[in-house]
Amino acid sequence: MRTPHNGCVPDVPDRTLLGRAFAVLGAFTAERPRLTQSELSRRTGLPLPTVFRLCGQLVDAGALERRADGSYQVGVRVWELGALAPRAHGLRQVAMPYLEDLFDATRENVQLVVREGLEALYVERLSARGAVAVVGRAGGRLPLHASSGGLVLLAHGGPELLQEVLDAGLERFTPATITDEARLRRVLDGVRRTGIVSCREYLNVGTMAMAAPIRERSGRVVAAISVVVSIDADPAPLIPAMRAAASGISRRLT
Repeated sequence: MRTPHNGCVPDVPDRTLLGRAFAVLGAFTAERPRLTQSELSRRTGLPLPTVFRLCGQLVDAGALERRADGSYQVGVRVWELGALAPRAHGLRQVAMPYLEDLFDATRENVQLVVREGLEALYVERLSARGAVAVVGRAGGRLPLHASSGGLVLLAHGGPELLQEVLDAGLERFTPATITDEARLRRVLDGVRRTGIVSCREYLNVGTMAMAAPIRERSGRVVAAISVVVSIDADPAPLIPAMRAAASGISRRLT
C-alpha cells in the first residue's frame, strides 16, 4: 500500500525565501522525520547550496534542529506556532473532553479531523494499546475519498471541492477503496442523508472506520469525529456514542 502524503516536492514554483523555507519544512513526514541536506535537496528540487543556507537559517530560528549525525529534524518552534492556529487549537480545546469520554467508552481509536486542501488533517487521535493499528496519526494527513472523516468533510464541502478531488484522481489503497465517481457520489449522498459514514477497509485492511460531522453554530460542517475499530467489531453500540460526542462538540462551538 502506498503511503498517503509522502511529502516530496519535486517542483518548487514559489522561489521566494519563504516559499523555499516552507518547501524544506514540508519535506519532512512521519515516515521520514529526519533528513540530510542531500535528501532535502532531492525531495524539494532545490539546489544543495540553497538547502545548506536555508537549513542554517531555519536552525537559527528554531524551526529545524541539527542532530549529531548531521541530519535535521523539525524543531519545537514549529510545534509552538502550530499550536496557536485557531482552527486546530480552539477546536481541539473544545473537543477534548468529548473525545476523552468517547475514548473511555469505546477504548478504540478516536480521531478529530479537519480539512486542509484536498486532504483530511488529523488534529487529535486517542488510541488504546490494544486498539487496531491505523494509518492516521495526530498531525498526519489522509485522502478525503478514502478516510471516514475525509468523506464527511467532502460530503459537506460543495461541488467544487468534489470536482477537485475527482480531477486529482481517486487513489486506491485497498481493494475496497472508492475509486469510481458514481460510487463516491452515492456514498456522499448517504453521508448527507444519514449524518454518518461507515468505511469497511477503505484505507486499512482489517479495519472499519466511522465518522460524524461537527458543525459550528451556523450549521456549517467544520470538522469530523471518527472511530476506527476492527472489521469484526459490532458498530451498533459505537454509533450513538460517536453521534453524541459530535453533537456535544457542535453545541460548544461559537
